[in-house]
Amino acid sequence: MISPEAIHLKNVVFGYEPRTPVLEVGELVVETGKRVFLYGPSGSGKTTLLGLITGVLTPQQGSCAVLGKDMTKMSAPARDRHRGAEMGYIFQSFNLIPYLTVRQNVALPCHVHKRRRQNIVAQTVSKEVERLVARLGLDTHLDRNVKKLSTGQQQRVAIARAVIGKPRLVIADEPTSSLDANRRADFLELLFEVCDEAQATLVFVSHDRSLMERFEERIALSEISRGCA
Repeated sequence: MISPEAIHLKNVVFGYEPRTPVLEVGELVVETGKRVFLYGPSGSGKTTLLGLITGVLTPQQGSCAVLGKDMTKMSAPARDRHRGAEMGYIFQSFNLIPYLTVRQNVALPCHVHKRRRQNIVAQTVSKEVERLVARLGLDTHLDRNVKKLSTGQQQRVAIARAVIGKPRLVIADEPTSSLDANRRADFLELLFEVCDEAQATLVFVSHDRSLMERFEERIALSEISRGCA
């Protein structure tokens, strides 16, 4: 049974140093299947919050349930497996593997995580990569090194890598910061399409409020934070 809540953080306190909290969250709830725009100024704790949601960081206090599992009660290897199998992540700097081709970068989650491989639509991982890349207009670049692509093309490779194998949660961390207005709109359209196909919950993090009207739900970090960031 799919949980009605993709994310539920409650009374979370996190600090990099003991007794020095940098982020306190009273409660954050993201319903399954929603497109959520999470915003706040630079330095407000957005990246720290994403670290808690993905299990890269663990809070000193509180509960952090993501896709039906309390991350605070899981070992580090278990959190790593949960993140890799169930979450897709689009980084601000894309974090593509520079010495790999487009095809190899996109396929990577399926080679590392069995569940992602089992969830592909096509008959093979290679065919699934080709299907996704064609959907994003990159089919003529499949075997090019990602370093030779434009910023916009690299961004689309990052989308494909994040959604291959139908992760249940996709997180985009300031992915449009280097794009102009027209390219931001195109990027969002593509991201929404592939997330809808994967039936993934989308959490889009940005300080750019001009994008927020495209989302079903908008959450200001200041509304859920207790002011330590």
